[in-house]
Amino acid sequence: MRRGKAGGFFLILLALGLPVHSAEAGAAETADTAGNPLILSPDEAVRRALDSSLNLKKSLIDLSGAEYRAKRLWSELFPAITGSAGTGYSSALFTGDGFSADEKNVGFSTGLGITLGFNAGIPYAMKNIRLAYQARLLSYEDARSQLEIQVIKNFYGLIADRENLNFLEETLKLAEQQLDKNRIAFNNGLVRELVVLQGRLGVETARYNLSAARSAYLNGMGEFLALLGVEPDTEALLEGNMDVVRIEADPELLVRDYLPRRPDIMGRRQEIERLENAEKQTLLSSKAPSLSLSARWEGRDIDPFADVLSGTASVNIPIDPWIPGTAKDQALRTAKADVEKAKLDLKSAEDSAAAQIRSLAANLRNSWDSIEIARLSLEVAERTHELAEQGFRNGTVESLSLEDARNSLADARQRLLRSKLAYQTMTLDLAAALNINWKDFLNNPPGTPPEIPEAPRDFRSKQ
Repeated sequence: MRRGKAGGFFLILLALGLPVHSAEAGAAETADTAGNPLILSPDEAVRRALDSSLNLKKSLIDLSGAEYRAKRLWSELFPAITGSAGTGYSSALFTGDGFSADEKNVGFSTGLGITLGFNAGIPYAMKNIRLAYQARLLSYEDARSQLEIQVIKNFYGLIADRENLNFLEETLKLAEQQLDKNRIAFNNGLVRELVVLQGRLGVETARYNLSAARSAYLNGMGEFLALLGVEPDTEALLEGNMDVVRIEADPELLVRDYLPRRPDIMGRRQEIERLENAEKQTLLSSKAPSLSLSARWEGRDIDPFADVLSGTASVNIPIDPWIPGTAKDQALRTAKADVEKAKLDLKSAEDSAAAQIRSLAANLRNSWDSIEIARLSLEVAERTHELAEQGFRNGTVESLSLEDARNSLADARQRLLRSKLAYQTMTLDLAAALNINWKDFLNNPPGTPPEIPEAPRDFRSKQ
């Protein structure tokens, strides 16, 4: 609902047995404040859920760590630096004058060493560090999208439950009005006592159905508010209704344009790239020569002071990785096999994702047909109830038939509401399958063929 339709909120509050507040205050508030209900729009619900999600916060910590490492690739080339300091004592034991305690025999030493190693696999290790950050970022964005879809599904589920409460409230009012008419007719001797009893049963049944639905709605609202990080007992109202828009999407066009953008497909491609880099890193680290440079300075004693500076450079040429069957050769074969398996996993994921998109698009068309049938059924039920009421007043229709017509009307309303909710849920599932923002998808669905202008009514009548 829009803010201008604040009057609809009062009907909802009355249906739930909640206190009614000022329309101006309720429409102006978007947060729970003293004396005013918390008004939640879909965007506000999503924002609160994203801000309060502990899993997203944990994922963000992992993402920050991966970003920190990706921005400091120089650490892969940074040398190992060590410092040392020590003291010692030396003295003869069995020769000369034997052991003696003399401060001149105390020695001190300090040292500083630097070791730098190079191998041909370092560039690919750096690439995998960047890929690890991209994978974390993709995982974080996907988690956000999944949470948004979950929140919106729950949101519209509660909207449907709320509208169902209105239907049940109206059903109860119809039953109570009919009971009053039956009592008046009974007092005037126009109907039997059984008719009044049947009317009372209808009223109690309608009241029980309303009470059960109200309890389920309040429980669902409490769970939803907890998901948003709001106290479950907070008084809240939802902005919106169950209006759905027909989406005619071309599944093949969606598969072609949006399949590569799915997080799982992108993740599979990143995994292939990571494994390929790991294979090259293992190959070059194992078979290519490596260069090692080291330098060390040491200072000894204090009086007289003496120091020494030493340095080494060495080239290591591996031999065993070139021999088939060795442990390092087997490691190279395993790395190559991992790449091939990852490519097969990508193909399987693409086939599964394409089938999911095609299935959702087809089910979406069928779901709209279900809505059309439910609307037609509601029209029939409404007309049947009107005729049953007229017949009952004229004495040609029994009270049981009127009650059956009233129950059929309630069922038809609920059937249409369930069909709309199923269509909305399926639409959100398709948006998630295409990795499209749910709001953008609902407002401007992709892959929808242009509408063919309808022929003027005069022209159609001539045909």
